[in-house]
Amino acid sequence: MTLTPQWLDELRSRVTLSTLIGRTVKVTRAGREYKACCPFHNEKTPSFTINDEKGFYHCFGCSAHGDAIRWMTDQRGLSFMDAVKELAAEAGMEVPAADPRAAKKAEEQASLRDVVQGAADWFTQQLGSSNGAPAREYLAKRGISEATRKAFGFGLAPESRSALKEALKKFPTAMLVESGMLIAVDDKEPYDRFRGRLMIPIRDARGRVIAFGGRILGDGEPKYLNSPDTPLFDKGRVLYNLDKASPASRQTNRIIVVEGYMDVIALAEAGIADAVAPLGTALTEAQLGLIWRMVPVPVLCFDGDAAGQKAAMRAAMRALPLLRPGFSLAFATLPAGQDPDDIVRARGAEGFNAILDETQPLVERLWAHEVAAGPLATPEERAALKTRLLAHADAIEDADVRHHYREAFRERLDMLFARKQPERPQRQPWTPNPPRAGGNRRFGPDPRLQPPADETRSIGQAGISAPYVAALIGGLLRYPEALRRNEEALTRLPVSDSSDAELLGVMLDSAMRQEGLDCEGLLAILEPMKVYNRAMTLLRADGMHFSFNRRLESKEEAAAARETALRDLDEYIGVLVTQPEIRERLAEATADFQRTMDDEGFARQQKLSAMDKELTRRLAALSEDSNQS
Repeated sequence: MTLTPQWLDELRSRVTLSTLIGRTVKVTRAGREYKACCPFHNEKTPSFTINDEKGFYHCFGCSAHGDAIRWMTDQRGLSFMDAVKELAAEAGMEVPAADPRAAKKAEEQASLRDVVQGAADWFTQQLGSSNGAPAREYLAKRGISEATRKAFGFGLAPESRSALKEALKKFPTAMLVESGMLIAVDDKEPYDRFRGRLMIPIRDARGRVIAFGGRILGDGEPKYLNSPDTPLFDKGRVLYNLDKASPASRQTNRIIVVEGYMDVIALAEAGIADAVAPLGTALTEAQLGLIWRMVPVPVLCFDGDAAGQKAAMRAAMRALPLLRPGFSLAFATLPAGQDPDDIVRARGAEGFNAILDETQPLVERLWAHEVAAGPLATPEERAALKTRLLAHADAIEDADVRHHYREAFRERLDMLFARKQPERPQRQPWTPNPPRAGGNRRFGPDPRLQPPADETRSIGQAGISAPYVAALIGGLLRYPEALRRNEEALTRLPVSDSSDAELLGVMLDSAMRQEGLDCEGLLAILEPMKVYNRAMTLLRADGMHFSFNRRLESKEEAAAARETALRDLDEYIGVLVTQPEIRERLAEATADFQRTMDDEGFARQQKLSAMDKELTRRLAALSEDSNQS
């Protein structure tokens, strides 16, 4: 079995060291690195640092130092090969087989770097020759200086099917094909892949040439052509300009993701060096991992046309399952039909930075996209909007982040569709009633008017009182199946205590993601969260006088009481949701009747008052039924 340096480098690059170490040690972000108390010696003040970019950890207290493999051997106690195998399994890599041919192949793959570097040197030479005059003129028109041209290694592939093949004839033809420099079709003679194109080297994170992008000079398709995937180049795991943008980002504390390498180069020409680009594909999970190693919230700045905005949304969808606390995306919106090159040409770096100052968080981009997706005039269209938004939230694997996205969307939906309160005319002062037929004037209020002060005393309070909420959550913890069938009502429930509101939100999210959840399963989900202690407190409180809050000692007793408890819990939820809405309407009706003093207003006020009393009676009955059972 031969593990080449190149293979081991690739393995290390696919492992996020802070995540690996964070599984057994509590790590906290400190600028561009992470800190922790060293696991190799006792300390109270963290002196153990983790650098994801460089892929190593170091303790300034005991001098422990190493990479992902060393961590597995020193901290986990694994052998070298066991550590490599475990990391490779997580990274999706195959460990080279114990075959003499594998060593030979690894040696051949390593020499592919010599092939592509030789091609890069030859392309550069061609650009500087007399053949390169049209290409140099094109670069000058694009505003690309000679210094930038040299820094990015521009070259030229002449319009020839065999010029590169002849120039690199010291390498076997099979190796030229494997490196992507030649195309082999059936039994025909292999020929140059890149012809009549401006050549741009693609480098890995260490600055080594691994592939090329070529832009056609003149008319023709495709306009841009990249190297195929090779043993050196996996386009879904590489970001263009990562080698230069990574050190630049340490100064700016940001990374800008643009659509293509010409956008990156235009920004570099304007002095903006912290930009990268995917290579002809939508942003992948692996590429998101690369940029999140550098900054927690990279900025996506795609073109302002429809295709660019679709690409931005595809990246947003790809990122959702991977979100975790502190790590997200931001979006910079360019003017319609313009790309970064247009902006810096017209307005310079200052103009482009001004756009970056107005970035939009991921949650806002999702909201704006879905609201603009169609009309919202009917209840069905509004329900569809809610379904789409909550589906985005449900795609997030991290429970805390998912909960907060659901809450953010619900708040925005409430604001968007909130019932507009009618404007109230200025209240008229009370005046005596006109004289009766007998001539006597009667002073004082109309006996039909119900005094609103006592009737609506608790209407203005924010949310439902704590004991009722405690009883509700305690019942839902015992009978989580009620969460799914009452989701719509529970999301409307005004819970004033923030900790109880958070607990209820997490419970709803858990029930929506896992059907058939029971009490033990729900508690297992809540256990690692900060809401767990509150949940256990409410679950143990069995003196709330409702059937769904009773602590039952045996399974037989629980089975017998289940149907009654679930029926009462459903009714209880209905009352808790409905009564605040009825009391709000009662307050409005009472105020209206005070102003109009008409029979219609009186009837409405009395009807709502009766409904409120009936709901209060139902709450009392639920408690009495529980006491009798």
